[in-house]
Amino acid sequence: MQNNENKRVYVIGQTEIAARPLTPALYLVATPIGNLGDITLRALETLAGADHVACEDTRVTRVLLDRYGIRQRPTAYHEHNAGEAGPRLIEALENGRSVALVSDAGTPLVSDPGFRLVGQAQERGIRVVPIPGASAVLAALTASGLPSDAFFFAGFLPVKDGQKRTRLEEVRAVPGTLIFFESPRRLADTLVAMAEVLGARQAAIGRELTKAFEEIRTGTLAELAAHYAAADTPKGEIVICVAPPEERTETADDVDKLLLSLASEMPASKAAAEAARMTGQQKPALYRRLLELREGSSD
Repeated sequence: MQNNENKRVYVIGQTEIAARPLTPALYLVATPIGNLGDITLRALETLAGADHVACEDTRVTRVLLDRYGIRQRPTAYHEHNAGEAGPRLIEALENGRSVALVSDAGTPLVSDPGFRLVGQAQERGIRVVPIPGASAVLAALTASGLPSDAFFFAGFLPVKDGQKRTRLEEVRAVPGTLIFFESPRRLADTLVAMAEVLGARQAAIGRELTKAFEEIRTGTLAELAAHYAAADTPKGEIVICVAPPEERTETADDVDKLLLSLASEMPASKAAAEAARMTGQQKPALYRRLLELREGSSD
């Protein structure tokens, strides 16, 4: 008789369902980002049937497993122990075991160290199987009202203001909706930086997505910055979606005139940077063009 502690089952409602055996592989299992009902049947069967369940925080994953009657003992795999836990999981996979990898919320490998484990598995010819499901990135994007035909996930911005603005400059010309994660306590300051670097773009803040106090707030970056600067520090996970840059129709002559006008008021490097911010073009190319214009005018 099988020990109840080792039964590979999951429970939906009052029904206990036996999990089918898994073939040896690394399974990347998406879990709910808030509401525990947002999990797929395939994910439940994979978690119940795996030989090992690896997760960021065993306490968080334990809540999910208990909710669905899954009798697994998850082990920790996160940024701080990946060097030790990773080889143990690879060894289990090479010995013909199945490993389910989950994050605390959403799809594994999105802003977590799971990509290292996937890389190690692929190097050894180990099969990697995605089990898709909830994603805070896609949930926020679809509810934002912003263009979704092209988007760029930029993760967390640097904490220091100068580095944050540098990173925003790097992604400013990306021709798609920008998506960021952010800490609640840094949200207001980040929106100020975005408004100053990215300009008057529409944006959306997704907070506590799928949870009881879910909020989707839209407006320009400046409007959102003012709102959160005046409000109490928000609670919960934050996703920021920012509209793509407007298509510009400046001619080459227009850009040349802009460069010369700016260069009459500031150093060449700063003029090129300001022109890049205004036109969406690359600063190095604008700087070279400004030097060419100056050389031509001196002939």
